[in-house]
Amino acid sequence: MKPTNEPMIVFYDGLCGFCDRTVQFILQHDRNNRFRYAALQGDLAQEKLPRHGKNPADLNTLYLMVGADTKGERVLQKSDAAVRIGRELGGMFKIWATLVGVLPRPLRDWGYDRVAKARYRIFGKLDACRIPAAEDRAKFIS
Repeated sequence: MKPTNEPMIVFYDGLCGFCDRTVQFILQHDRNNRFRYAALQGDLAQEKLPRHGKNPADLNTLYLMVGADTKGERVLQKSDAAVRIGRELGGMFKIWATLVGVLPRPLRDWGYDRVAKARYRIFGKLDACRIPAAEDRAKFIS
């Protein structure tokens, strides 16, 4: 799968230390400026995700909206979202995503769920959503 220029929004738990680190990682490696970010606790998640049968209150799930605000808008979740993000980042991340992507989704999501269940205990919980650095603020939508 080739990287696309489709608008993509990463919906993440804004209070999760692991999720915050994941967003920082994507920001650092998104050389083509493909991703925008919105906390699951925000208004945008409340507005857009239910249209696709997704629950923004499910903070254990990473959602990736692909083709945001286009006719082909769709939402990936859990390991499907992580694999797509890796492919879009390219380079070694695309290789990782391709290797992980060949595993059956139930197996990938089982691994995803194990990490999601332990994330607060291992990585902590933030008191509030982090304020993005000035150079990244325009990438965060709500």
